[in-house]
Amino acid sequence: MSRDIAVITGASSGIGEALAGEFAGAGYDLVLVARSEDKLRALARQLRSEHGVRTHVEAADLSLRSAARKLAIALRDKQLTPSVLVNNAGVLEHGRFADMPANRHQQLIDLNISGLTSMLAQFLPGMIERQHGRVLNVASIAAFQPVPSLATYAATKAYVLSLTESLSEELRGTGVTATALCPGITATNMVSGAQEKSEGLAIPEFVIGDVRDVARSGYRACMKGEVICVPG
Repeated sequence: MSRDIAVITGASSGIGEALAGEFAGAGYDLVLVARSEDKLRALARQLRSEHGVRTHVEAADLSLRSAARKLAIALRDKQLTPSVLVNNAGVLEHGRFADMPANRHQQLIDLNISGLTSMLAQFLPGMIERQHGRVLNVASIAAFQPVPSLATYAATKAYVLSLTESLSEELRGTGVTATALCPGITATNMVSGAQEKSEGLAIPEFVIGDVRDVARSGYRACMKGEVICVPG
């Protein structure tokens, strides 16, 4: 019996890992994408055991220009047709803009913007043709305003939010929806890593959200076809 397939990028940890659990719990077969193949395989085994779903691991660095196209070809060769695309892969860097090296700014843009856009370009047309699909783009609460010391990161997430809102209008009547998940500060390895690197990034514990709550809210909003979801 065939089940719908969800492709989840950045699935090896944090919000992506939690979203994989939500979709597996709902009976979706999964394609798990991230750079760390070992972590993906461990998660794939866990989700197969807990939920009885099929899991496929695709190690990829989506900041590379050809990565999304190669991933799409690999899935097509395996006859895997996704009905859900979760664009969660992303990176964060904290610090004054002028103090960060140019290549670090470019890395944020390459993954948070270029990689996400390439994934949409590869998978969205097929969903529209089949008149069936859901897109969940993980943005951030930082998408709504400029954030000094997170300038490039916030700008990339503003792009994700704007693109998702445009797509939601373009997709009306197609059977496909686009949702932007805009969590606040969430307890993930990415946030804790930024805290360790930057002494200026002091975050009170009471404002840090639970990753499972964020994923649950994102999954529900995606299934309902809501345009914007701000958890909490």
